[in-house]
Amino acid sequence: MLNIAVDEPNTTQLLMGNEAIARGALEAEVGVATAYPGTPSSEIIGTLAAVAKEFNIYAEWSVNEKVALEVAAAASFSGVRAITAMKQLGINVAFDFLANLSLPGTKSGLLLVVCDDPGAISSTNEQDSRHIAKILDLPLLEPATPQEAKEMTKWGFELSEKISNVCLMRSVTRISHARGNVVLGQLRRMSNKAHFDTSRKPYTTIGFSEGAPRYHQALHQNLIKIRELYESSPFNWYIGPERPELLIITCGSGWLYSLEAIEILSLKDSVGILKLGTTWPLPDELVSQYMLKAEKVLIVEETDAFLEGNLKELASEIKPGRTWTFYGKTSGHIPFFGEINPDIVINAVANAFGLKYISRDPEYHQKSQEMVKKYVPPRGVQFCAGCPHRSIFWAIKDALRLDGREGVVTGDIGCYGSAIGPTGFYQLKTMHSMGSGTGVALGLGKLGQFGFNQPVLAPCGDSTFFHAAIPALLDGIHNQSNFIFIFLDNGGTAMTGFQPHPGINRNAMGEPVRAIDFKSLCEGLGAPVEVVDSYDIKAITQKLLDMLQDEGGTKVLVCRRECALIRARRKKPLYKVHLVGDKCVGEACGCDRFCIRVFKCPGLIWDRDARKAKIDEAICDGCGVCVDICPHSAIVREAN
Repeated sequence: MLNIAVDEPNTTQLLMGNEAIARGALEAEVGVATAYPGTPSSEIIGTLAAVAKEFNIYAEWSVNEKVALEVAAAASFSGVRAITAMKQLGINVAFDFLANLSLPGTKSGLLLVVCDDPGAISSTNEQDSRHIAKILDLPLLEPATPQEAKEMTKWGFELSEKISNVCLMRSVTRISHARGNVVLGQLRRMSNKAHFDTSRKPYTTIGFSEGAPRYHQALHQNLIKIRELYESSPFNWYIGPERPELLIITCGSGWLYSLEAIEILSLKDSVGILKLGTTWPLPDELVSQYMLKAEKVLIVEETDAFLEGNLKELASEIKPGRTWTFYGKTSGHIPFFGEINPDIVINAVANAFGLKYISRDPEYHQKSQEMVKKYVPPRGVQFCAGCPHRSIFWAIKDALRLDGREGVVTGDIGCYGSAIGPTGFYQLKTMHSMGSGTGVALGLGKLGQFGFNQPVLAPCGDSTFFHAAIPALLDGIHNQSNFIFIFLDNGGTAMTGFQPHPGINRNAMGEPVRAIDFKSLCEGLGAPVEVVDSYDIKAITQKLLDMLQDEGGTKVLVCRRECALIRARRKKPLYKVHLVGDKCVGEACGCDRFCIRVFKCPGLIWDRDARKAKIDEAICDGCGVCVDICPHSAIVREAN
């Protein structure tokens, strides 16, 4: 990661989109930076946290996105510019506060960056967060390049202060995680002194004669001001002929794809592109100006038809009797789901002109696909070598099989969410939002009066627990719901880059802080708690069997072992693991490649020449768990 604190104005640096956003915040004199980690947004606050002390910034990995926004809002109320970042799922968590914050507004610049994940590359959905800006009558910005992301971040703080409210900026995966040349601006260190003016009207709609409706009216008046500012925004521009045969209106990642499409199809003289960086509210006059010069309009955007719908609404008001042919998601030219790419846009443009576009020779495409199938082995989602989750879910599988009552395992978001597939032996039966596994479990655990007699287990990661599972666990303990809460303590927010959480004794800036002891917390709530080593399959299995026999309410099993990737940074492997001579007899064993086919640790491979299992020393983490699952005792471990 580049040190974004380099103080060399007008020089060009290669930055990831998220790094560019962080740099823009620095250049805007940000004072507070908060987030809960979530791909593809995590690098924004992570980058700022790395230079926080140097710039007198307070950076925080908050317990969840709602708290992150509340902390940032407190800074804004007190005259300090603040940025908070989250993924599309995170804005759902923050929505309750955001919907109320938007009414009385803010003071100093407050920028909320939401990074959507089209294609659900690292998410459970591909929600389009832009609708929230429209629902709450808040301004929306969409950068198309890392350079624009930096400049738009700075402008977003200024816009926030002009309207005394939150400004939303929406990125997507291919903007956040792409790299591009960024020209640096001048760095400025936050110089404001924080002061909350207690003499002003409180930041609330409660207790005032005008109430929420009057604040709502003010929001709509704000939209008029925002639209006027958008008309001359530097983030909107047009390229192309004076009167194009086809007008492309695009935003975000669609800008470069659209540019590439008309270049490849050699249609520069026929197609114009209106690129919008200010997508809500629409700059009506600017858009109308160019729409009146074309009869065909193609809208290129990810994920929903947000821009398309707004443009069609505007089209009905531009000129009575005037009609356009719209191409986009509704017409089927741009898909409603998944990421867009250059081929999708090229085909959409070609279709509008009645052209046929073939991205590659069909014979070459077929041959390449055959080569891929022949030489590239399929790679499913896997736990890492040495991941403590693998042994935990193996023990869960064994315990439920021995119990024999068709136990239900409710899942949650995190690395361990992969247990819904083969790497976790298909144990998870539900998985929705963060903390929902615990809530579903407590619901199942209260169905006894309806004849429900299946055991219920709710595995939950340490970061997820602090983020969203505490209320459900507390509810379960209070209402004596019959389920087992399995706390997967691996010492960090492993899925998004090992960020600290309240159970860790350091904060986002590396400073020592008090760690919250989960075991004591649960005991304080009145739940029985047992602690085991996540690598000890036998102990976990036995503890679960004991708990399954006790139907006296909510029970907690803490499985504790540091994430293998975190440990590998500081320590050598626990064991040296190897196969014993001729003990592994390969396919003659009768286990049918049990260690490779079922246990599936990446550190175990099949030696095609010897026709037996083998330890891949480059990948093996040395956890030694495979020793306990080999039916022929062919694997041994030696202390390092």
